[in-house]
Amino acid sequence: MKKNILYLGVGLAVVFAAACTRVRKSNEGQEAVPEFVLTYAENQAEDYPTTQGAYKFKELVYERTGGKIEIQVNTSGILGDERTVIEQLQFGGVDFARVSLSPLAEFVPKLNILQMPYLYTNREHMWKVLDGPIGDDFMNSFGDSSLVPLSWYDAGARSFYNSSRPIESLKDMEGMKIRVQESALAMDTIEALGAVPVPMTYGDVYSAIQTGKINGAENNWPSYESTGHHEVARYFTRDEHTRVPEIQLVSRSTWDKLPAEYRQIIGQCARESALYERDLWADREQLSEERTRKAGCVVTELPLKEKTRFREAVAPLYKKYCSDYEDIIKAIADTGKEHSQ
Repeated sequence: MKKNILYLGVGLAVVFAAACTRVRKSNEGQEAVPEFVLTYAENQAEDYPTTQGAYKFKELVYERTGGKIEIQVNTSGILGDERTVIEQLQFGGVDFARVSLSPLAEFVPKLNILQMPYLYTNREHMWKVLDGPIGDDFMNSFGDSSLVPLSWYDAGARSFYNSSRPIESLKDMEGMKIRVQESALAMDTIEALGAVPVPMTYGDVYSAIQTGKINGAENNWPSYESTGHHEVARYFTRDEHTRVPEIQLVSRSTWDKLPAEYRQIIGQCARESALYERDLWADREQLSEERTRKAGCVVTELPLKEKTRFREAVAPLYKKYCSDYEDIIKAIADTGKEHSQ
């Protein structure tokens, strides 16, 4: 509670201080100072695609508001983990953030749909869904909450990797201890595939694999490579069981304080930064795959027939988590059929 009060005090101080237009005098006359100085939380490193997307967003907003809005990007999780950041967004302690859907789904349950295993056939299918009416419907599902969605960011596809053996069939998953995010859906997915889910903070994964506490984990190519997990878990199976997008958010309290003109600019800049981030992600994904292969990692392409068995194993989870959204699930599947035609 004390931490939250501190964040609240800091957040309000930033908003009130930034809201006042000041004028700095210099030898050349007067120089306008930003009307708003706003914070942006990002938990990845400086060179990560989502972080670079945040910097592009900052740059575009500054340019198109004529320097009236300055966004300060805080990287590497210095403002807290994603759950903490979401809590701060709710009362304006943080103004903007890029977060994954896993912790966010606790606040907007409908987002669980987008985390369902084997939901999409490929990347093109996902973007056809999110860039269309279905994606708009998800954006509108935030309603009058304290969070305002701005744009979708790419986070690639998550696949399994481990230190024990190549995963070539569903049988190879049996008894394997796999690290997962602290999410009921993530744990249920691992159990449905016959493995043992081990909830664990991301920073502990390397040592846990190294010491044998877990056999492996699941994540995208850049995360697998940038964290060094490929050094201790050399078997990577490209099954792409989840392809979960990430999202840029702004605090409702911050959003409501901004003039309509600025809100329009911010929305457009967020969408443009998302397209920029998608291109960076594709490049980084390819580079990370090349690096891990060169390092001697064993990459297994899960055969289509076996991938069908994986999909069938997790099918009951759709009834458990999405029984109220069968129409949306069907619409997503139909979009995939349209894409393949």
